[in-house]
Parts: sequence; C-alpha cells; structure tokens
Amino acid sequence: MPKGTLLKINVRNMLAEKVRTLTEETYEAGYHKVTFSVRGGSISDGNAASLPSGVYIYGIESDNFVQLKKMIVIK
Repeated sequence: MPKGTLLKINVRNMLAEKVRTLTEETYEAGYHKVTFSVRGGSISDGNAASLPSGVYIYGIESDNFVQLKKMIVIK
C-alpha cells in the first residue's frame, strides 16, 4: 500500500451475503499479508474450515480502492 489506510477484506457467497470478515483495521504503508486457510481452524479464528466447497467472492476495500475477485474453496 502506498500510504496508511483502513483496509477491509470480506468474503461473500455467490448470493452476495457476507460469510466472513478477514480484516478491518488500519495498516501502515508497505506490504502486508493476510492468511485465510481452509485447513483446520474454526469459524471464530477467521479460517475457512467451516466454509463448504464452492465459489466465493472476496473484496478488498480502502478509502480510494475497491477490488473484487473470485475464489474457489475445494475440500
């Protein structure tokens, strides 16, 4: 990121219903990594272990930027 900003990353199902918020916090300028694992874990720790196999949309949002991408969860 070129400058510090509030960053939100949400996962939605194909009906546009939010199924998980991966992060919603302020990040400083620079490179950052957010991990979303489909191996083990529980629904409370942000992992995808409780998500059924299927197609999902994740969105990265900040003050002046929005990007949506598709991901496939295969178990």
